Amino acid sequence: MRKLIQGGTIVNEGRSFIGSLVIEDDCVIEIIEGNEVPRGMFDEIVNATGCFVLPGVIDDHVHFREPGLTEKADIESESRAAAYGGVTSYFEMPNTNPQTTTLEALQDKWERASRTSHVNYSFFIGATNANSKLFPQLDIHTIPGIKLFMGASTGNMLVDRREALEDTFRTASALSLPVMTHCEDSGIINENMRVAKEHFGDDPDITHHWEIRSAEACWASSQLAVELARKYKTQLHIAHITTAKELSLANQTEDEGRITLEAVIAHIAFSNEDYLTKKALIKCNPSVKTVADRDAIRQALTDGRITVIGTDHAPHLLTQKQGGCTKAASGMPMIQFSLVTMLELVDKGVLTIERMVDLMSHAPARLFHVDQRGFLRKGYKADITIVSPNQPWTVDEDCIQSKCKWSPMMGHTYQWRVLHTFCNGQHLLNNGKFDDTLRGEKITFRNKD
Repeated sequence: MRKLIQGGTIVNEGRSFIGSLVIEDDCVIEIIEGNEVPRGMFDEIVNATGCFVLPGVIDDHVHFREPGLTEKADIESESRAAAYGGVTSYFEMPNTNPQTTTLEALQDKWERASRTSHVNYSFFIGATNANSKLFPQLDIHTIPGIKLFMGASTGNMLVDRREALEDTFRTASALSLPVMTHCEDSGIINENMRVAKEHFGDDPDITHHWEIRSAEACWASSQLAVELARKYKTQLHIAHITTAKELSLANQTEDEGRITLEAVIAHIAFSNEDYLTKKALIKCNPSVKTVADRDAIRQALTDGRITVIGTDHAPHLLTQKQGGCTKAASGMPMIQFSLVTMLELVDKGVLTIERMVDLMSHAPARLFHVDQRGFLRKGYKADITIVSPNQPWTVDEDCIQSKCKWSPMMGHTYQWRVLHTFCNGQHLLNNGKFDDTLRGEKITFRNKD
């Protein structure tokens, strides 16, 4: 099968130019700059005039809830939402039921995804207080890394023993596997919650969430992660940075690029002022914090301190999002809206479209050594997203693909629209028409040495 994407603005590796892409089967075989029309016969031609042609987004941080929590979401529904949002690859987190902390649980997820995932997939193995001995049995070419919950979080996967933390960082370094951490200090959070309950009752109002799961809790845990990464020369990727102070942990000369930071859409888009209107819909862990923190994270998108943009896509039933700091569940579904939200920030001048593509596609591929994805290059997999400006649409329940059928973006009008998503050369999303028979592939990772 030969396909042609013609006449769009291709955004790739720091450049934007009018051009065309030729796809043969599952790969890009030709990139043509300018208005030249490629010769030959094509099974499909997509006219991308007036549109932007991007490498498919790689989301390094999602929770698809399967197995065990499928009343909220499952691999089929959330990978469909990903495709609607221009995301062609994802790395899923281990706090499912059972937790992905054994080789058997990891194999089970691969088998499930092979049957139902519409886009490309891989899965983190989760660290516990006692499972570091199984890490040498892993095939490092099949997983992005080890996920380590260093603070309180949903899923009961807290690793709080110093010996276990040391074992995880030591073993990951020996295997050349990245450690991706959730950093919040449980002791600080628990004390903050005790004080808040004394003042505000058993379920403090959601406006206090950022004070309970505080900047100090994040800083204390992130500092410990950096300390251990430096001790063992481990590749450390700190997930969902929420504070201006933590941004200082990146780009230290002595770390030789081994410490990187992820920002997620919730902390780029929202601040504590939004709790007044969005309530618990924007409750997540770590918490959305101050306007100053949000603006510092936005600035760090352009100066190299933030390496990757993910979503921490984490669906819950809407009934589970009611209440305050104690009762409401933490997490929000954002994978369908991550790319268009970032394109809004491009329009506002927060970052360039070239930098956005780097953060959402190129950088995750580089950081995790993804094989043949994340760039528009000859011989690479044809994972491609085509977006159009000036096509307003409003988020409502009917358009939401996530199984939970809600979003904190409900009622918001976007000016950008994802028109086409190609995954491995397959035309998955075509002007709103979705081919639900198509499946993604298991992602592979190059040698990490």
